[in-house]
Amino acid sequence: MTDLGELLASRGVRLGLKMGGVGLAVAVLALAAWLWMRAEDSRGVAALAASADLVQLADGPQATPDARARAIDALQAVLTQHARSSAAVQAAYELGNLQYQAGDYGAARGAYQIALAKGASGSLRTLAASGVGYTWEAQKDYVSAVTAYEAVTRAVPPKQFYFEDALLDLARAQALAGKAVDALATYERVLKDVPDTRRAPDIRAKIADLQARGK
Repeated sequence: MTDLGELLASRGVRLGLKMGGVGLAVAVLALAAWLWMRAEDSRGVAALAASADLVQLADGPQATPDARARAIDALQAVLTQHARSSAAVQAAYELGNLQYQAGDYGAARGAYQIALAKGASGSLRTLAASGVGYTWEAQKDYVSAVTAYEAVTRAVPPKQFYFEDALLDLARAQALAGKAVDALATYERVLKDVPDTRRAPDIRAKIADLQARGK
């Protein structure tokens, strides 16, 4: 029995050592992966920062097509080369903005959707989701624009950033889609939920116009 006990104990020690070795190997691999991800994130952030000057020159109505094309190429490179970096979300959103300004609405929508898929949060998520609606509206697909803007209004609570703009975007698209009753209700909701809005005179004028059309 003593010999058997010693044998089992010896095997237990060897098994423990093996399991300990496996655990150590897993820990080392996990650490290596974490360090690689941090390094990749840093490279992505650096690449996005390097594109900032090009993006600034390309942003706005006065930008030349060549300047915009260079900035778009730079942002696409960030997305391609650093897809797992946290910078990819911001790069996708900025890319969408530039492509929208260039009139490439389908590509812009794709970029905004990438930003959303990569986990855009907070204000950036709201702006990217609204950007999807703007691209549909620019292409005169007002029904799809309404769907996109409805998603934004559901996600943004009253008194939060962009709530008023989200409702106004939705009301505008509803009117353009021929949904006058829905647009009227949305405009009235703005006046109810944002009673101190500075755009009240314009909203009331739109309400009066919609009511006149319905008579």
